[in-house]
Amino acid sequence: MSHLEWAESQLAEIEVMSSMFPSPSEFEITDQLAVAELRDYVAGSATGAPPPSRPHFIIKQKMDISSAKEVDVTLSFRYPCEYPSILPEMAVRCVDLSRAQQVQLQSDLSAFLRGCCRGEVCVLPAVEWVKENGRRYAATGPPGSSAASPPPPEKDPGAVDAFSRLWIYSHHIYNKTKRKSILEWSRELGLSGFSMPGKPGMVCVEGPQAACEEFWSRVKVLTWKKIMIRHREDLPLGGPGAEQQTADSLRKFSGFEEALFDPHGSRGNHMDLGQLFHFLDQRGCCHVFRIFFGIEGR
Repeated sequence: MSHLEWAESQLAEIEVMSSMFPSPSEFEITDQLAVAELRDYVAGSATGAPPPSRPHFIIKQKMDISSAKEVDVTLSFRYPCEYPSILPEMAVRCVDLSRAQQVQLQSDLSAFLRGCCRGEVCVLPAVEWVKENGRRYAATGPPGSSAASPPPPEKDPGAVDAFSRLWIYSHHIYNKTKRKSILEWSRELGLSGFSMPGKPGMVCVEGPQAACEEFWSRVKVLTWKKIMIRHREDLPLGGPGAEQQTADSLRKFSGFEEALFDPHGSRGNHMDLGQLFHFLDQRGCCHVFRIFFGIEGR
């Protein structure tokens, strides 16, 4: 698909969702400017590359967790530029589920979508799947209970687990508390990669897809001037007919570190981009430099 075809599919799905969920209490577009820029791009009034701002919206629904109880569930979606050729960024929130239950639900949802929706718009199937399967995840008791995790729903035979690498752009990363959280969360979730503080800020995390999605769901809700996933790589793990690759064999980084590249400027908040390019090139990731900065590194 071309950039225009991706944009047309995204805009069409947003319009369908707006019609299906007309109430603001059900459907909320959190960045109207991004949708307006997308509409201008599709209409041809904007030229050049697709708009850098990506549409983000929230769908709120009721989910049955028992024959006598419904709970509120919120699904958050953000379109990467290549959607629907790749899955959207997703997060599922429900105060009646523990964090472990939510992580398991989101992991199984991603596996379901990889098996049945690759290359097709998938927001409505995702909403319906959560409403139909949510009860399985609440069956073990209230948040914080010590009961075992619920058995996962049956997965499509073609669905396989995945490895992800997220490249996150921030307008800047200065705050020491945020920098500490990035280091702690990546290690807690078993992710490798690096964080480059300063202006701009860059974070790369890689590992099991569910862990990467959990990391992103924590980071993005902090207060930022601007933060986004600029690029992502999703790779299948050992499906039928595929090489038996493991998450560790796909890693480009051996651990997670905060990387500094000759800080300079009046506040010491700018990094040497030449050193950054060399750092990425050594790990086979130099293509990301152009994606972030729009120029070839050297």
